[in-house]
Amino acid sequence: MAPYEALYGRRCRSPICWDDVEGRKLLGPEIVQLTVEKVCLIRDPPTKGVIHFGVRGKLSPRFIGLFEILERIGEVAYRLALPPSLSRVHDVFHVSMLKKFIPNPDHVIQFSDFDLNNDLTYEERPIKIVDLKKQTLRMRVIPYVKVQWINHTEHEATWELESKMREKYSYLF
Repeated sequence: MAPYEALYGRRCRSPICWDDVEGRKLLGPEIVQLTVEKVCLIRDPPTKGVIHFGVRGKLSPRFIGLFEILERIGEVAYRLALPPSLSRVHDVFHVSMLKKFIPNPDHVIQFSDFDLNNDLTYEERPIKIVDLKKQTLRMRVIPYVKVQWINHTEHEATWELESKMREKYSYLF
């Protein structure tokens, strides 16, 4: 007899054994599918009218996105413009469920005109050299220049080989 049966006086009922096995045998994919269905029903009970926005549990997102406020309803409720993916969710929320949006001016993209080629590509041109450095590898010294490119900020400057930059863009030196 199995240790579980000796201890508790009955047979162990694991998820694999939750089906009546008298009179028939399940083999291969059928038993796996039946077990998966039963395990899913037990682990994921039906929700009673509650709609969750994303992953449930510890790692669920606290706020799900930015939505426009359409109108104020009463003292503490607001009607929001929700996307079609949230059509099953009621569009009126209590103020405690909302968070004020604080815009970050660093995220605003400044658009400037640039010439597009026929294949919708454009040529990056350097504006200026921001910094110089020499990388030492054993017996060799490799000079690099930090280049700011057109349509990019100085923060987005890249390190390039000085020899390549002198070759292509000699006017910078």
